[in-house]
Amino acid sequence: MFKMIALLTRKAWSTHEEFVKHWVEVHAPLAHGIPELRRYVQSHIVGEQARPDIPTTEMAIDGIAELWFDDRAALERAHGTPEMKRLLADGATFIGSIKTFFVEEKEIIPPRP
Repeated sequence: MFKMIALLTRKAWSTHEEFVKHWVEVHAPLAHGIPELRRYVQSHIVGEQARPDIPTTEMAIDGIAELWFDDRAALERAHGTPEMKRLLADGATFIGSIKTFFVEEKEIIPPRP
């Protein structure tokens, strides 16, 4: 599996609640039609934890998006589709900034029954 993770921040004029509402109600349904998209997860930020022994990275994040594809070629094919173009165009309407990573997961503890 090929996984893409994006850290998202809302537009300056939007509240966190408005950002999440649009992300869930308008943006998420657009993902259902994307060919080759195997999984899509939204993680909505509800709080933070600081540690006294490690400095905090200063960044404002409203959510984390995770998208799974079979491989990088599948992601690249998906990016050329009208469905993905609609998703990306909608993202530009409510996402103020984004940082995207391509990652390889190393499962340490598998899902438990």
